[in-house]
Amino acid sequence: MLAVILLPPLLDAVLGLTLCPSHCLCDEPSDLVDCRSRGLVRVPPNVPHGIWLLDLSGNRLTKVHTRSFVGLWSLKILLMSNSSIQTLQPQCLSSLQFLERLDLSFNRLRWLPQDFSQRLSSLQDLQLDHNLLQHLDSTSLADFESLRKLDLSYNRIRAMDVGAFSRLSRLSLLNLTGNGLNVLKDGVLSRQQRLEVLLLGHNNISLIETQALAPLRSLTLFGLKGNQLEHIRFKTFLKLQTTSTHLQMSFNPWTCDCELQRVFGKIRHVRHLHVDDYKDIVCHAPLQQAGSFLASLDSQLCIAETASVLVITITVMLAVIGTLIKAEHNRSKNKQTASDTDSERQDR
Repeated sequence: MLAVILLPPLLDAVLGLTLCPSHCLCDEPSDLVDCRSRGLVRVPPNVPHGIWLLDLSGNRLTKVHTRSFVGLWSLKILLMSNSSIQTLQPQCLSSLQFLERLDLSFNRLRWLPQDFSQRLSSLQDLQLDHNLLQHLDSTSLADFESLRKLDLSYNRIRAMDVGAFSRLSRLSLLNLTGNGLNVLKDGVLSRQQRLEVLLLGHNNISLIETQALAPLRSLTLFGLKGNQLEHIRFKTFLKLQTTSTHLQMSFNPWTCDCELQRVFGKIRHVRHLHVDDYKDIVCHAPLQQAGSFLASLDSQLCIAETASVLVITITVMLAVIGTLIKAEHNRSKNKQTASDTDSERQDR
Protein backbone atom coordinates (compact mmCIF):
# COMPACT_ATOMS: atom_id res chain seq x y z
CA MET A 1 0.00 0.00 0.00
CA LEU A 2 2.81 2.39 0.89
CA ALA A 3 4.42 1.72 -2.49
CA VAL A 4 1.17 2.66 -4.25
CA ILE A 5 0.97 5.93 -2.30
CA LEU A 6 4.59 6.89 -3.02
CA LEU A 7 4.60 5.82 -6.64
CA PRO A 8 2.87 8.90 -8.21
CA PRO A 9 5.14 11.51 -6.54
CA LEU A 10 8.23 9.47 -7.38
CA LEU A 11 7.03 9.03 -10.94
CA ASP A 12 6.39 12.76 -11.27
CA ALA A 13 9.86 13.50 -9.94
CA VAL A 14 11.48 11.13 -12.41
CA LEU A 15 9.46 12.48 -15.32
CA GLY A 16 10.22 16.04 -14.26
CA LEU A 17 13.90 15.25 -14.52
CA THR A 18 13.81 13.32 -17.76
CA LEU A 19 10.97 14.57 -19.97
CA CYS A 20 11.69 17.26 -22.56
CA PRO A 21 9.01 19.65 -23.86
CA SER A 22 7.99 19.04 -27.47
CA HIS A 23 9.69 21.39 -29.93
CA CYS A 24 12.54 22.02 -27.46
CA LEU A 25 16.04 20.61 -27.27
CA CYS A 26 17.25 19.23 -23.95
CA ASP A 27 20.90 18.67 -23.21
CA GLU A 28 20.79 16.36 -20.21
CA PRO A 29 24.54 16.29 -19.46
CA SER A 30 24.61 20.10 -19.35
CA ASP A 31 21.14 20.57 -17.82
CA LEU A 32 20.13 23.07 -20.54
CA VAL A 33 16.78 23.42 -22.32
CA ASP A 34 16.71 25.30 -25.63
CA CYS A 35 13.25 26.45 -26.76
CA ARG A 36 14.40 29.37 -28.92
CA SER A 37 12.22 30.55 -31.81
CA ARG A 38 9.76 27.64 -31.64
CA GLY A 39 6.60 29.68 -32.05
CA LEU A 40 5.58 28.99 -28.46
CA VAL A 41 2.62 30.98 -27.11
CA ARG A 42 3.13 30.00 -23.47
CA VAL A 43 5.84 28.53 -21.25
CA PRO A 44 5.89 24.80 -22.05
CA PRO A 45 5.01 22.20 -19.40
CA ASN A 46 7.24 19.25 -18.55
CA VAL A 47 10.44 21.28 -18.37
CA PRO A 48 13.01 19.10 -16.53
CA HIS A 49 13.25 20.25 -12.92
CA GLY A 50 17.01 19.98 -12.50
CA ILE A 51 18.05 22.40 -15.28
CA TRP A 52 20.01 25.58 -14.67
CA LEU A 53 19.35 27.34 -18.03
CA LEU A 54 16.07 27.76 -19.94
CA ASP A 55 16.06 29.73 -23.21
CA LEU A 56 12.63 30.88 -24.42
CA SER A 57 13.86 33.73 -26.62
CA GLY A 58 12.23 34.54 -29.95
CA ASN A 59 8.78 33.12 -29.24
CA ARG A 60 5.24 34.60 -29.11
CA LEU A 61 4.49 34.26 -25.44
CA THR A 62 2.53 37.55 -25.07
CA LYS A 63 1.84 36.77 -21.40
CA VAL A 64 3.81 34.97 -18.67
CA HIS A 65 1.23 33.26 -16.46
CA THR A 66 1.23 32.85 -12.69
CA ARG A 67 3.26 29.82 -11.53
CA SER A 68 4.68 29.22 -15.02
CA PHE A 69 8.00 28.03 -13.57
CA VAL A 70 6.89 26.02 -10.54
CA GLY A 71 9.34 23.21 -9.77
CA LEU A 72 12.33 24.77 -11.53
CA TRP A 73 14.07 25.31 -8.22
CA SER A 74 17.60 25.00 -9.65
CA LEU A 75 17.15 27.45 -12.56
CA LYS A 76 19.87 30.11 -12.62
CA ILE A 77 19.45 31.66 -16.10
CA LEU A 78 16.11 32.44 -17.77
CA LEU A 79 16.14 34.03 -21.24
CA MET A 80 12.88 35.41 -22.67
CA SER A 81 14.02 38.21 -24.95
CA ASN A 82 12.17 39.11 -28.14
CA SER A 83 9.13 37.04 -27.19
CA SER A 84 6.32 39.61 -27.65
CA ILE A 85 5.67 39.64 -23.89
CA GLN A 86 3.16 42.33 -22.88
CA THR A 87 2.14 41.14 -19.42
CA LEU A 88 3.80 39.52 -16.44
CA GLN A 89 1.12 38.11 -14.19
CA PRO A 90 1.54 38.28 -10.38
CA GLN A 91 3.92 35.68 -8.92
CA CYS A 92 4.91 34.42 -12.36
CA LEU A 93 8.56 34.27 -11.28
CA SER A 94 8.27 33.83 -7.50
CA SER A 95 9.30 30.15 -7.53
CA LEU A 96 12.75 30.95 -9.00
CA GLN A 97 14.54 31.58 -5.73
CA PHE A 98 18.02 30.85 -7.09
CA LEU A 99 17.69 32.70 -10.41
CA GLU A 100 20.79 34.81 -11.11
CA ARG A 101 20.16 36.17 -14.61
CA LEU A 102 16.85 37.23 -16.23
CA ASP A 103 16.59 38.56 -19.78
CA LEU A 104 13.29 40.21 -20.74
CA SER A 105 14.72 42.57 -23.36
CA PHE A 106 13.06 43.42 -26.67
CA ASN A 107 9.51 42.78 -25.48
CA ARG A 108 6.45 45.03 -25.10
CA LEU A 109 6.22 45.46 -21.34
CA ARG A 110 4.52 48.71 -20.28
CA TRP A 111 4.67 48.11 -16.54
CA LEU A 112 6.07 45.73 -13.95
CA PRO A 113 3.85 44.01 -11.36
CA GLN A 114 4.36 45.17 -7.79
CA ASP A 115 5.54 41.70 -6.77
CA PHE A 116 7.92 41.43 -9.73
CA SER A 117 10.99 41.03 -7.49
CA GLN A 118 9.33 38.88 -4.85
CA ARG A 119 11.55 35.93 -3.79
CA LEU A 120 14.16 36.81 -6.46
CA SER A 121 16.75 37.81 -3.90
CA SER A 122 19.52 35.89 -5.74
CA LEU A 123 19.11 37.78 -9.04
CA GLN A 124 22.29 39.56 -10.12
CA ASP A 125 21.66 40.55 -13.75
CA LEU A 126 18.33 41.93 -15.04
CA GLN A 127 17.82 43.00 -18.65
CA LEU A 128 14.66 45.01 -19.36
CA ASP A 129 15.99 47.08 -22.23
CA HIS A 130 13.97 47.81 -25.38
CA ASN A 131 10.53 47.60 -23.79
CA LEU A 132 7.76 50.20 -23.34
CA LEU A 133 8.15 50.93 -19.61
CA GLN A 134 7.08 54.47 -18.65
CA HIS A 135 7.48 54.66 -14.87
CA LEU A 136 9.52 53.03 -12.11
CA ASP A 137 7.81 52.81 -8.73
CA SER A 138 9.29 52.02 -5.32
CA THR A 139 7.91 48.48 -5.01
CA SER A 140 8.52 46.48 -8.21
CA LEU A 141 12.32 46.33 -7.72
CA ALA A 142 12.29 46.27 -3.92
CA ASP A 143 13.47 42.69 -3.31
CA PHE A 144 16.45 42.64 -5.69
CA GLU A 145 18.94 42.75 -2.84
CA SER A 146 21.72 41.01 -4.81
CA LEU A 147 21.23 42.81 -8.13
CA ARG A 148 24.46 44.08 -9.69
CA LYS A 149 23.48 44.92 -13.28
CA LEU A 150 20.22 46.60 -14.30
CA ASP A 151 19.59 47.49 -17.94
CA LEU A 152 16.53 49.70 -18.51
CA SER A 153 17.78 51.33 -21.70
CA TYR A 154 15.53 52.27 -24.60
CA ASN A 155 12.23 52.29 -22.79
CA ARG A 156 9.91 55.28 -22.36
CA ILE A 157 10.68 56.06 -18.73
CA ARG A 158 9.93 59.68 -17.88
CA ALA A 159 9.61 59.43 -14.11
CA MET A 160 11.15 57.42 -11.29
CA ASP A 161 10.02 57.32 -7.68
CA VAL A 162 12.72 58.57 -5.32
CA GLY A 163 12.74 55.12 -3.73
CA ALA A 164 12.81 53.13 -6.97
CA PHE A 165 16.39 51.94 -6.36
CA SER A 166 16.46 52.26 -2.57
CA ARG A 167 16.95 48.52 -1.96
CA LEU A 168 19.53 47.99 -4.71
CA SER A 169 22.60 48.70 -2.60
CA ARG A 170 24.84 46.25 -4.51
CA LEU A 171 24.15 47.70 -7.93
CA SER A 172 27.33 48.27 -9.96
CA LEU A 173 25.82 49.10 -13.39
CA LEU A 174 22.65 51.07 -14.14
CA ASN A 175 21.78 51.71 -17.78
CA LEU A 176 18.97 54.21 -18.44
CA THR A 177 20.12 55.25 -21.91
CA GLY A 178 17.45 56.24 -24.43
CA ASN A 179 14.53 57.12 -22.14
CA GLY A 180 12.62 60.36 -21.52
CA LEU A 181 14.07 61.55 -18.20
CA ASN A 182 14.13 65.33 -17.69
CA VAL A 183 15.83 65.71 -14.32
CA LEU A 184 18.24 63.67 -12.21
CA LYS A 185 16.82 64.34 -8.76
CA ASP A 186 18.45 64.38 -5.35
CA GLY A 187 17.88 61.12 -3.50
CA VAL A 188 17.16 58.82 -6.45
CA LEU A 189 20.61 57.21 -6.14
CA SER A 190 20.99 57.60 -2.38
CA ARG A 191 21.86 53.90 -1.77
CA GLN A 192 24.13 53.35 -4.77
CA GLN A 193 27.52 53.70 -3.08
CA ARG A 194 28.80 50.69 -5.10
CA LEU A 195 27.58 51.95 -8.47
CA GLU A 196 30.45 51.99 -10.96
CA VAL A 197 28.72 52.71 -14.28
CA LEU A 198 25.78 55.12 -14.71
CA LEU A 199 24.55 55.57 -18.29
CA LEU A 200 22.01 58.34 -18.88
CA GLY A 201 22.77 59.18 -22.49
CA HIS A 202 20.07 60.19 -24.98
CA ASN A 203 17.42 61.28 -22.51
CA ASN A 204 16.00 64.81 -22.14
CA ILE A 205 17.94 65.74 -19.02
CA SER A 206 18.34 69.49 -18.62
CA LEU A 207 19.11 69.58 -14.89
CA ILE A 208 21.18 67.55 -12.44
CA GLU A 209 20.27 68.55 -8.92
CA THR A 210 23.14 69.53 -6.62
CA GLN A 211 23.15 66.45 -4.35
CA ALA A 212 22.14 63.86 -6.98
CA LEU A 213 25.67 62.48 -7.47
CA ALA A 214 26.92 62.83 -3.90
CA PRO A 215 26.32 59.18 -2.81
CA LEU A 216 28.19 57.68 -5.78
CA ARG A 217 31.54 56.91 -4.13
CA SER A 218 32.56 54.18 -6.62
CA LEU A 219 31.48 55.75 -9.93
CA THR A 220 34.01 55.23 -12.74
CA LEU A 221 31.85 56.12 -15.79
CA PHE A 222 29.05 58.68 -16.06
CA GLY A 223 27.41 58.91 -19.49
CA LEU A 224 25.43 62.08 -20.29
CA LYS A 225 25.72 62.23 -24.08
CA GLY A 226 22.77 63.45 -26.12
CA ASN A 227 20.68 65.18 -23.46
CA GLN A 228 19.36 68.75 -23.16
CA LEU A 229 22.08 70.23 -20.96
CA GLU A 230 22.81 73.90 -21.63
CA HIS A 231 24.70 74.67 -18.43
CA ILE A 232 26.06 72.65 -15.50
CA ARG A 233 27.16 73.56 -11.99
CA PHE A 234 30.66 72.81 -10.81
CA LYS A 235 29.37 72.14 -7.29
CA THR A 236 27.29 69.20 -8.60
CA PHE A 237 30.34 67.38 -9.97
CA LEU A 238 32.54 68.34 -7.07
CA LYS A 239 30.25 66.16 -4.95
CA LEU A 240 31.66 63.10 -6.77
CA GLN A 241 34.21 61.96 -4.19
CA THR A 242 35.63 59.07 -6.21
CA THR A 243 39.06 57.74 -7.09
CA SER A 244 38.57 58.34 -10.83
CA THR A 245 35.42 59.15 -12.82
CA HIS A 246 35.19 59.48 -16.62
CA LEU A 247 32.49 61.83 -17.93
CA GLN A 248 30.85 61.73 -21.38
CA MET A 249 29.07 65.02 -22.10
CA SER A 250 29.03 65.73 -25.85
CA PHE A 251 25.95 66.14 -28.06
CA ASN A 252 24.18 68.51 -25.68
CA PRO A 253 22.87 71.99 -26.68
CA TRP A 254 25.54 73.85 -24.71
CA THR A 255 25.33 77.63 -24.28
CA CYS A 256 28.98 78.59 -24.60
CA ASP A 257 29.65 81.55 -22.36
CA CYS A 258 32.36 82.44 -19.89
CA GLU A 259 30.59 80.63 -17.04
CA LEU A 260 30.41 77.32 -18.96
CA GLN A 261 34.07 77.60 -19.91
CA ARG A 262 35.01 78.25 -16.30
CA VAL A 263 32.98 75.23 -15.09
CA PHE A 264 34.62 72.87 -17.58
CA GLY A 265 38.01 74.39 -16.77
CA LYS A 266 37.49 73.66 -13.07
CA ILE A 267 36.23 70.12 -13.74
CA ARG A 268 39.24 69.33 -15.92
CA HIS A 269 41.57 70.53 -13.17
CA VAL A 270 40.05 68.18 -10.60
CA ARG A 271 42.42 65.21 -10.48
CA HIS A 272 39.78 62.45 -10.31
CA LEU A 273 37.42 63.87 -12.99
CA HIS A 274 38.07 63.25 -16.69
CA VAL A 275 35.90 64.63 -19.50
CA ASP A 276 36.62 61.98 -22.15
CA ASP A 277 34.88 63.80 -25.01
CA TYR A 278 35.76 67.43 -24.16
CA LYS A 279 37.17 67.96 -27.65
CA ASP A 280 33.80 66.88 -29.11
CA ILE A 281 31.69 69.38 -27.16
CA VAL A 282 30.05 71.72 -29.66
CA CYS A 283 28.38 75.06 -28.89
CA HIS A 284 24.68 75.44 -29.68
CA ALA A 285 24.33 79.03 -28.50
CA PRO A 286 24.86 81.99 -28.67
CA LEU A 287 24.44 82.35 -32.43
CA GLN A 288 27.96 83.66 -33.04
CA GLN A 289 29.44 80.57 -31.34
CA ALA A 290 27.02 77.96 -32.75
CA GLY A 291 28.87 75.05 -34.35
CA SER A 292 32.20 75.91 -32.70
CA PHE A 293 34.05 73.44 -30.51
CA LEU A 294 34.26 74.67 -26.94
CA ALA A 295 37.89 73.52 -26.72
CA SER A 296 38.84 75.68 -29.73
CA LEU A 297 37.63 78.83 -28.02
CA ASP A 298 40.16 78.48 -25.20
CA SER A 299 39.71 81.54 -22.97
CA GLN A 300 38.20 83.71 -25.71
CA LEU A 301 34.75 83.60 -24.14
CA CYS A 302 36.00 85.01 -20.86
CA ILE A 303 38.28 87.51 -22.62
CA ALA A 304 35.36 88.73 -24.70
CA GLU A 305 33.20 88.98 -21.59
CA THR A 306 35.97 90.81 -19.74
CA ALA A 307 36.40 93.18 -22.69
CA SER A 308 32.67 93.87 -22.72
CA VAL A 309 32.73 94.57 -19.00
CA LEU A 310 35.71 96.89 -19.46
CA VAL A 311 33.98 98.77 -22.27
CA ILE A 312 30.86 99.19 -20.15
CA THR A 313 32.94 100.24 -17.13
CA ILE A 314 34.93 102.79 -19.14
CA THR A 315 31.74 104.13 -20.70
CA VAL A 316 30.16 104.55 -17.28
CA MET A 317 33.33 106.18 -15.92
CA LEU A 318 33.48 108.60 -18.83
CA ALA A 319 29.84 109.45 -18.32
CA VAL A 320 30.46 110.06 -14.60
CA ILE A 321 33.55 112.18 -15.33
CA GLY A 322 31.60 114.13 -17.94
CA THR A 323 28.84 114.75 -15.44
CA LEU A 324 31.34 115.88 -12.81
CA ILE A 325 33.10 118.22 -15.26
CA LYS A 326 29.78 119.67 -16.37
CA ALA A 327 28.73 120.10 -12.76
CA GLU A 328 32.03 121.81 -11.92
CA HIS A 329 31.70 124.04 -14.98
CA ASN A 330 28.17 125.04 -13.98
CA ARG A 331 29.30 125.65 -10.42
CA SER A 332 32.14 127.88 -11.60
CA LYS A 333 29.80 129.69 -13.98
CA ASN A 334 27.26 130.27 -11.22
CA LYS A 335 30.01 131.48 -8.92
CA GLN A 336 31.26 133.92 -11.57
CA THR A 337 27.74 135.19 -12.15
CA ALA A 338 27.26 135.75 -8.45
CA SER A 339 30.59 137.59 -8.25
CA ASP A 340 29.65 139.85 -11.17
CA THR A 341 26.32 140.66 -9.53
CA ASP A 342 28.04 141.66 -6.28
CA SER A 343 30.49 143.93 -8.21
CA GLU A 344 27.63 145.71 -9.97
CA ARG A 345 25.92 146.35 -6.64
CA GLN A 346 29.10 147.81 -5.16
CA ASP A 347 29.57 150.11 -8.20
CA ARG A 348 26.10 151.52 -7.68
